[in-house]
Order: sequence, then C-alpha cells, then structure tokens
Amino acid sequence: MKTAKPWLKMLTTGILASALVISGCSSSKSPEASNTPAAASEKNLKIMWWGSDGRHEATNKVLDLYTSKNEGIKFTPEFTAWDGYWSKLPTLSASRTLPDVLQMDAAYIESYVKRGLLADLSDLDLSGIVDENVLENVKIDGKLYGIPLSYNGQAMVYDKAALDQYGVTLPQNNWTWEDFFNFAREARTKLPSDKYPIDDLRNIWEWYQFYQTSKGLGPIFKEGKFNLDKDTWMEFNNIYAEFSKQGIVPKADLQLSAKENDPQTDTFAKGRVLLRGSSVGSATAVEALLPNGDIQVNSYPIGTAGGGWAQSTIFFSINADSPNIEEAKQFLKWFISDQEAGKILGTTRGIPINSEVLGAIESTLTSGEQLGIQLLDVAKTNALPFYPAPAGAEDFTATYKSELEAVMFGQITLEQAYETLVEKGKAAESNNS
Repeated sequence: MKTAKPWLKMLTTGILASALVISGCSSSKSPEASNTPAAASEKNLKIMWWGSDGRHEATNKVLDLYTSKNEGIKFTPEFTAWDGYWSKLPTLSASRTLPDVLQMDAAYIESYVKRGLLADLSDLDLSGIVDENVLENVKIDGKLYGIPLSYNGQAMVYDKAALDQYGVTLPQNNWTWEDFFNFAREARTKLPSDKYPIDDLRNIWEWYQFYQTSKGLGPIFKEGKFNLDKDTWMEFNNIYAEFSKQGIVPKADLQLSAKENDPQTDTFAKGRVLLRGSSVGSATAVEALLPNGDIQVNSYPIGTAGGGWAQSTIFFSINADSPNIEEAKQFLKWFISDQEAGKILGTTRGIPINSEVLGAIESTLTSGEQLGIQLLDVAKTNALPFYPAPAGAEDFTATYKSELEAVMFGQITLEQAYETLVEKGKAAESNNS
C-alpha cells in the first residue's frame, strides 16, 4: 500500500476543516442524529443464534450477502454455543431486550410464545417454500411463531455387513413394533454372545413415547396434561425386562456406560449393537463411527397412528417487541429460499427445509450428509409430529431417567418407578398450567 505524501495529508486536512466551518460546525447534532433520508431509512437488525464455528462463519457470510443486496439493512450478530445461548436468553427475555431475530428450538419455543415474547408470523406467505404439512406441525395454537430452517427426524441405522455375516434377517421399512421385537428375538439366536441386536433404552423417555404415540394414545404430556398410559408403559417395560434376562439387550452396566456417538464407548461403534436409532442431525457423526462399514437405514417401528417423527425442530423467530418486524420477516423468507444463501449455509443447520435449496447443494454433500437424507426419506413416510417435553417438565424427564436406571439395575420395582413418575408428572402438569 502506498503512503500518502505529507503535503497531501495537510491539504486534505485543510479541506475537511474548511468544509466543517462552511457547513456550520457549531451544530450540536452528532452524525448518528442526522435526519438525512439515508440515515432515517437504515434498519439495524440484531440477530442471535447458537451453533458451531462452521455455522457462525456461514451465517455471517449470508448476512453480508443480504446487506449487499438490500440497501439500508445491516445486522448486529451475536452467536455462541448451545449452553451459553440458553443461559443468556432468559435474562434478555426478562428485561424485554431480545434481539430482533433469534434462533429457537422446539424444546423451548412454546415457553417463549406463552410469555408473549415472539411475534405471530402466520401472515408471512411461505407457499412453495416450505411444505404445508411441516408448517402445520410446527404451529402453536394454530399460529406460526418460528420459521422452520431445516428438516430433522429420526429413523434407524444398522450394520448390514454384520447382520449378513451372522445370517440375521434384515429389518424392513414400515415394520411394526411386533416386527421390531421379533427381529431382536430372532437375531439373538444367531449372534455371538458379545453382540446384541438392539440397545436397552428403557431410561430414555422419548423412546417409550415413540411407542405410546404410535398407538394413537398421544404423547406423555398431551396439551399440557400428564398422559402416561399405565398399561402401555408396563407392557413396554416388561418386554425390555424380559429382553434383559434373555441377553437380547446389553446388561445395564454396559448400556449405561455408553455415550452416544462417542467413538470409544458408543455400542454401535464398537460393533456390540447392530441396530440403533439416529437423528438426521447426527447422521454425519454416526457415519464416522463405521467409516468402512455398510450402514443402511430403516424406519422406526410404526403403529396405527404412524411412527417416529420428521419435521423441523430449529427455527428463526422474531421478537414481538421488535420495531423492525416487517424487515425481519422479509429477511427470514429470503434466508430459507435464496439458493445463493443456501449454498453458503450448506447443512450447518441441518437439511435445508426448502426443496429447491436442497437440490442446489445436494451434489456437494458428504457421505454423512447423504446418510442424513436417507434417514429423512424413510422417517417422513409415517412420521408423527415432534413432541418435546413442555416447559416445567425438566424434573420429570430427569426423574424418568434415574428411576428407570434403578429399575434396570434391579434396585426398585417397575410399580415403584411408575408411582414416582406419576407424582413428578402431575407436578409438571401444574407448573405448565
């Protein structure tokens, strides 16, 4: 870079000084207080999200892209990791100082809606951009409070090479729960003693909830009311108790020492368990567990109402108190539909919700991301809505895990665990009312 000559610097300074005198430097107005048309039309959208470094970098690039195409719009971004985000957002909401645009998760959005913190986005025309069924599934009391950003869902993955090696009949898409349980029973007769067909997931409340919802009985918390069906819950857990006795699932100490997607302890990675569930969002991590394996996908077991789930669980919402609601709406519509933006974002928030954007990037996806698309395809066929635990149910979900682990170790009976869960569930129901 060339350095300006001293005489040129002096000349420039002198010209600027003269200009200030001519324009009336006695004015007390600062540049920010200018009433010029350009300053008056400029909108600064504060935007906040959580995620990885890759998501941060891509999102900042997309914000720059939007600014370059929309004169008068600029952004003040703030981003952090998951834990930091959800520790800061309650403080901002308490003081009514939320950003204009904020990332939301399915587990939390209803709580923010009930407090009147998020704007109703139902009038935003997303036809042709987002599947109408997806929009209906994510509405709260018939209104849209979050623009879905990506697809997520859950299906099953299995190690085809290992099942073929031992002559186990492969699972079939759209199988029933009875098919699933029979698969496990048959596989046990053919596998060596140190390998298991399925995990013991009794301590994971969502896993049981898949069973109950598939039978048309609704989620554990239905419209805020505690809805754990005792007969169905007992039936489900007794099947797993029998599986544990027969060695169809790992013993409690082995099962509970495993950490999902950890290459060192994950049961699937170690070849101890040959079929397990996987979310679309974790497909890349699952694929990395068996980089040289033959991972195939299969639907979750289904019942009369369907099975599993597939929809968006991550959104961008707008602060109900924002002075820039209309500008924020237009930005969000562009964010999920612009192909240039989609190519920059890739799958940093999951599989794009807009099919045209997905088509524009599909040829660039990694094998792990392709596995995610396969999972999504089988999950969507009979998918039920995603049913998160409601606000105030944190004690229930933690207790569910600890009580069922005590059952798995034989420390308490199933009936004792049920009584405790009813107590905690009723308390959560009261907290949510």
